[in-house]
Amino acid sequence: MSNRSRSLILAATVTATALAACHVTSVTPTPNASNATTSDAAPTLAPRRAATFPAGWRLPAGQHATFGAHAMIASNSQLASDAGREILQRGGNAVDAAVAVGFALAVAYPAAGNIGGGGFMLIRLADGRTAAMDYREMAPHAATHDMYLDAQGNPQSTSTEGPLASGVPGSVAGMAAALAKYGTMSLAQVMAPAIRLAEQGYVIDSGAWRGLRGDSAKLARYASASPFFVSGHLVAPGTRLVQPDLARTLHRIAERGPSEFYTGATADSLVAEMQRDRGIITKADLAGYQALWRDPLKTTYRGFTVLGMPPVSSGGTTSFEILNQLETFDTLPSFGSAAYAHLIAETERRAFIDRNAKLCDPAFCTVPVAQLTSKAYARQLASTIDLAHASPTPLAPVMPSSMHTTHYSVVDAHGNAVSTTTTLNLGFGSGVWVRGAGFFMNDEMDDLAAAPGKPNAFGLVQGEQNAVQPGKRPLSSMTPTIVLDSAQRVLLVVGAAGGPTIISGTTEVLLNVIDHRMSLADAMRAPRLHHQALPDSLAFERGGLTTSAMDSLRAMGHGLSPRGSLVNVNAILRVKGGWEGQHEPRSAGGEAGY
Repeated sequence: MSNRSRSLILAATVTATALAACHVTSVTPTPNASNATTSDAAPTLAPRRAATFPAGWRLPAGQHATFGAHAMIASNSQLASDAGREILQRGGNAVDAAVAVGFALAVAYPAAGNIGGGGFMLIRLADGRTAAMDYREMAPHAATHDMYLDAQGNPQSTSTEGPLASGVPGSVAGMAAALAKYGTMSLAQVMAPAIRLAEQGYVIDSGAWRGLRGDSAKLARYASASPFFVSGHLVAPGTRLVQPDLARTLHRIAERGPSEFYTGATADSLVAEMQRDRGIITKADLAGYQALWRDPLKTTYRGFTVLGMPPVSSGGTTSFEILNQLETFDTLPSFGSAAYAHLIAETERRAFIDRNAKLCDPAFCTVPVAQLTSKAYARQLASTIDLAHASPTPLAPVMPSSMHTTHYSVVDAHGNAVSTTTTLNLGFGSGVWVRGAGFFMNDEMDDLAAAPGKPNAFGLVQGEQNAVQPGKRPLSSMTPTIVLDSAQRVLLVVGAAGGPTIISGTTEVLLNVIDHRMSLADAMRAPRLHHQALPDSLAFERGGLTTSAMDSLRAMGHGLSPRGSLVNVNAILRVKGGWEGQHEPRSAGGEAGY
């Protein structure tokens, strides 16, 4: 057993460059001898073993995920998953199905599904080709550095609510571009299920209604003309929601292509909505929007190949930085132990310090992705981990001057896979309902640093490199991820919703599958942790840590922050004879396989 394996009573400091400022004793770890060759010796997935969760944990271990012999979809809407399966069974591939799910979510999951927002799509085809589609929103050209600050320099709610909060939407452009390049069906064909849902309606269940009720004040201010209100009152559970304006918008896009959204009647409706109340998105902004193809990031973790999204998503870079640090340890501590929670906290802390200080839209700054995702840098970071105490996160001077996203995973019968995360940012985005077009607008401008050095709606403290600028894409935490097995076949398709917890949640499900050998159902039900550097505390789900583990973590110096649910994950895992799919067990959703 190596010295590192004996020493897993863990804590940490910050990045290697900030270590001296923290006055924390560090321990230089013994190199993991096997790590140098791990990348070249890709293993098969070890047999699963039963998971054990704390006695007070609310989600039982030993459940079963949904099985499909040929194909699988997992999303936050059973209706949307069914729409994707319909396309697969009509002969479409995973990209066709992913676009169908995306448009169906705009109808059936309006809190986060959207055509008024943006996202990222990671594609891995059975022939080995990979692609990454960036359809993140973009700051309008009239955006200014201090547009969300009051006279005292404090951020205002205009970055999260109302027309000023919205970036130029990218969803329609991105999904259409992905379909055109890698799909096999027409836009009209893949949009047919979504159009049918909008025209025929669906019943609002109790879960959807609770989401509406939770954001009812914002919706009443900006969306009282939407179908979610009847005679001035929020619709009741059990109501069949029909969306005729959205149906007409989807029809136009299906018939005329994405240009209809950006230069046609839908664009006219969107700009008119902006002009009603100080919004700044113009026809020129819409006409100038472009979805961007980027090269996926690639790393290995204990021999498995991991594909991720590059900036302007921070997800791939930050997740890889966490994984690379963890890989320097021969084995991880047992799940649920204080040692494991401590190691998660300290590797996430370091990765988030880099995320917040060094990542941004690569069109506006130089992003050191190669350095941050390198194995050598991970060893340097891991060598700064103090093995007995938590180390404080440096405050703002080190920095340069909810979870209403949704993720879905798709695998088809040929082994093609798509991992897509899409968002409006907060629940129902800015709350602004585009009258005549039938959809909500995003509030993604809050993901830019409205006030550099001060926390945004998710508590992230970001630097000047992510400040508001015209044409800039906000830094995102979305982490669509695909893992390949020893035969370079798709093994795991995973991603999440939940602001910065997306990164930790996605990474921890991967760890549960690979290191802790959990079944997919257990990997998804396991208690989750999150540390984002600032605020300097370890978030955990209530009941997910034992009393003794919490006592040990406090003794190490960790602040603990109990939460209800941290993150919303949807995943697919290759199993013997086919695929298992699991939607987030803490939330609504569904799988559809065959």
